[in-house]
Amino acid sequence: MNQPREGFPLPDGAGLALVARASVPVDAPHPLRRLEEALGDGPFALVILFVSPDADLDALALRLPGRFGGAPVIGCSTAGEISAAGYTEGEIVAVALPAAHFAADVLLVPDLSVLEREALIGQLIRSRQGLARARPDWEGEFAFLMVDGLSVREDELAAALASGLGPVPLFGGSAGDGTRFRATYVLHEGLALQNAAVLALIRTDCRVKVFSLDHLMPTEARMVVTEADPARRIVRQINAEPAAREYARILGKDPGQLTAFTFAAHPVAVRIGGKHHVRAIRQVGEGGDLVFFSAIDEGVVLTLADPQDMVAHLEGEMAALSAGGQPEAILACDCILRRMEAQEKQKSGAISAILCANRVVGFSTYGEQLNAMHVNQTMTGVAIYAPRAPRAGGAG
Repeated sequence: MNQPREGFPLPDGAGLALVARASVPVDAPHPLRRLEEALGDGPFALVILFVSPDADLDALALRLPGRFGGAPVIGCSTAGEISAAGYTEGEIVAVALPAAHFAADVLLVPDLSVLEREALIGQLIRSRQGLARARPDWEGEFAFLMVDGLSVREDELAAALASGLGPVPLFGGSAGDGTRFRATYVLHEGLALQNAAVLALIRTDCRVKVFSLDHLMPTEARMVVTEADPARRIVRQINAEPAAREYARILGKDPGQLTAFTFAAHPVAVRIGGKHHVRAIRQVGEGGDLVFFSAIDEGVVLTLADPQDMVAHLEGEMAALSAGGQPEAILACDCILRRMEAQEKQKSGAISAILCANRVVGFSTYGEQLNAMHVNQTMTGVAIYAPRAPRAGGAG
């Protein structure tokens, strides 16, 4: 496993880092104090924490108010962290957006079981307008979402948020609990919350690019969901046969051999809007059911997908993001199944090296959000570039 590192802000001239970042082990003495020292004095528009589930989330949350110079602090529990060492575990990773380059407004969705869509859309519109009035000269915008990864409400939430965001691109990740799948949390104003989500609207003078990537290619192998429980994301039958048994048959495996690594290596996808999107399998449930990470329903046609070489693919995607100059930082939500595949294929070191070289920071998720969709087995994020130099004469 990669060893944790602490304090890896990137230089922005002689001043504060354009995006300040740091990490500490969860069992380090006074972890928040160490993160504050590593990040610098600010002032910060927003601080984001990606916290290993090995931490005491409630105790950590209670110590957050007043920290980091009084900046708003949000965060979530993870299925693994991404720090200066690449893939890591057992850490608290912090990202701070300096007020010199970023303005932020944070919106809490406190109860995902009651989504008041119209009220939510109204809040988003007012938030966007407020940021635009505060920084009319800044043109970069994006929205970053963290949501309880066991809420089973990400699909509905992403669709509702997209209606209020208009042209503002949204990306995000579902909070994790390692590989335990017991309890996942988001952090907001000194509380660790379940069945909730937190959204940060960001306006910046930096150039930004929201992206999503995956290394999966659809095959000709297809199957039909013939019995399902959509509310619980459970598939009971595929091709009118017990779901796990039929999936295993198509793979040429014994049903007893199905593991999380099998699901990572042999994902299924659905075709939406002319493009395939993964509907990742989480685990085998009772009676041979298959439990999914995202929305599923009867009548859906699932296409088996084959992974490409994930190292070569990630190198290519990172090179494309750097074509006009390397990002100062990439904030990323990376599916737990990608981490599992990397571990299974002994490619974690190579992936970590690419993440480190490209200044990627973030966490491993139970699913990702991109605009109006909840997706799986992707890396979704935002590349943040240095602001454009003013034109001669001081214009723009």
